[in-house]
Amino acid sequence: MTQKPLIDQGFILCAGFGTRMRPLTDTMPKPMVDHVLDSFAAHGITRTVINTHYRPESLENHVRKRSGMDIRLSRETDILETGGGITHALPLLEPRPFFISSGDSYLLDAPDKPALQRMEDAWDLARMDILILLQPVAAMTLTEGVGDYDLDGDGRAIRSHNKTGQYMFTGLRINDTHIFENAPEGAYSYLVLLDRAEKNGRLYGLIHDGDWHHVSTPDDVRRIEGALAVHSGNYSP
Repeated sequence: MTQKPLIDQGFILCAGFGTRMRPLTDTMPKPMVDHVLDSFAAHGITRTVINTHYRPESLENHVRKRSGMDIRLSRETDILETGGGITHALPLLEPRPFFISSGDSYLLDAPDKPALQRMEDAWDLARMDILILLQPVAAMTLTEGVGDYDLDGDGRAIRSHNKTGQYMFTGLRINDTHIFENAPEGAYSYLVLLDRAEKNGRLYGLIHDGDWHHVSTPDDVRRIEGALAVHSGNYSP
């Protein structure tokens, strides 16, 4: 049996303004990428591209201190949104599948197997253009959940346009570089590519079996930090 090649490259979306995170983002960019980079490194990812725009120097100086991974920076003079930012940075990636993560979420693995490994195991380029990790809305208690998607019996993801789906898109995904062929010029949302893959029957979802928190506001940060402290036994009210 031929072993599938390791997906060893990733992209982190970090070019947003983080408006809802103010005042925390008045002096620093919204994304705190160390958690994502740590999970990437643990999986064996050796190259990561990070796009920047708002207060880029502080983030760029921070990640340059890390070692053991080829980190490449894609600075955007103008905001190119979630799709255009990745298209702009494609020359920094090899033309093969890669992970994408948002820079504003906190993902915790279940004990048995990390989410990245579960996704890689499920990835099938013959059937899929995009594989997205989904969090059950019913399991989201610390931060607000939005019903982005449902799943059909074959594991294909179906977008819930009225936001009543069972699952929220965590932002973590695998895609191949070929999906960016014929992509819109300039700024555009990655949702265009998700909808295209869904229309073609090539958008699949995997249900996350651990915890995931969407970090949008300073209150989200405080709730998550408190829950993590309780979990580790270091909480003092």
